[in-house]
Amino acid sequence: MTAPNFSSVSTSHSDANVDPLELAKFSELAHRWWDPESEFAPLHHINPLRLEWIHQLAPLTGKQVLDVGCGGGILADAMARKGAQVLGIDLATKSLKVAQLHALEAQTEGVRYREVSAESLAVEAPGSFDVITCMEMLEHVPDPASIVRACSDLVKPGGWVFFSTINRTPKSFLFAIVGAEYVLNMLPRGTHEWRRFIRPSELSRYCRDAGLNLVEPKGMEYNPLTRRYWLSGNTGVNYMLASRKPA
Repeated sequence: MTAPNFSSVSTSHSDANVDPLELAKFSELAHRWWDPESEFAPLHHINPLRLEWIHQLAPLTGKQVLDVGCGGGILADAMARKGAQVLGIDLATKSLKVAQLHALEAQTEGVRYREVSAESLAVEAPGSFDVITCMEMLEHVPDPASIVRACSDLVKPGGWVFFSTINRTPKSFLFAIVGAEYVLNMLPRGTHEWRRFIRPSELSRYCRDAGLNLVEPKGMEYNPLTRRYWLSGNTGVNYMLASRKPA
């Protein structure tokens, strides 16, 4: 299956739904995206888990897939290796260059990257994708509901949209910020702002308002001693949400 040929879109970052400080934060670490022992180690650890969950609900082989906020391409690359035609988009130039370089070095077929916002792409190519993923991104933008609306516009009728983010609870402050950033040093200090975390009820409302039907929420839990992640019904900290556009 041939991927749609989306022409280049220049996005004005000053007008885009983006926090310049967040872009700068991830740009400084861009060269470490594919180091499994770096600050991005948690993403490497959870990637097989979230990939299989997505693939079970929406088999990826032969599908047109969009990864919103793809960063260095950890998930986008893995979905392409499942047989999908993947477009990864982000506004962090350095991260995209790292993703492109990794795809060349790893000889990953079926994955492309573009520097464009979800909102701009939604104007250009509405209803173009079978599956859309937006993982660990919503908590880093000023208007997460706008991203959800763009994803709904971009997905085909009957298509799937997957989100993951962090719940805004006292437990998430303790685990995701104090524990992960200050005690265990799993993430650089300042990676997250607790006030930007999103409750499942809020994300569910964004999805409903955007015309997406909720299918399944899943919590992700972590044992720092064994460095093992697993899915559960506990959405108190990290969670994922599957949604679907009515056919």
